[in-house]
Amino acid sequence: MQVRTLPGPLRKIDILMAAQGQISKVREAVPRSVTFVQEVWAELKKVHWPTRTETYAATVVVIVLVGIIALYLGVVDFLLSQFVNFILR
Repeated sequence: MQVRTLPGPLRKIDILMAAQGQISKVREAVPRSVTFVQEVWAELKKVHWPTRTETYAATVVVIVLVGIIALYLGVVDFLLSQFVNFILR
């Protein structure tokens, strides 16, 4: 079985090399971030944003459908609970 030893004390050159590696990562990240934001902005310009009327109509449809589904589930729940109570008596 091989035993690992602890690393020796850090030298100045090791610290400088590590710092230089981190700086180069930051230098690479900044242009990529700028490119990313530019591409996102370009895509957002292509999006068809709904008008106020379209948004209102879609909201009404969602609210009506939620109401219908809630009513349906409420009726089914009531009927099933009555059925289970009937069986258990």
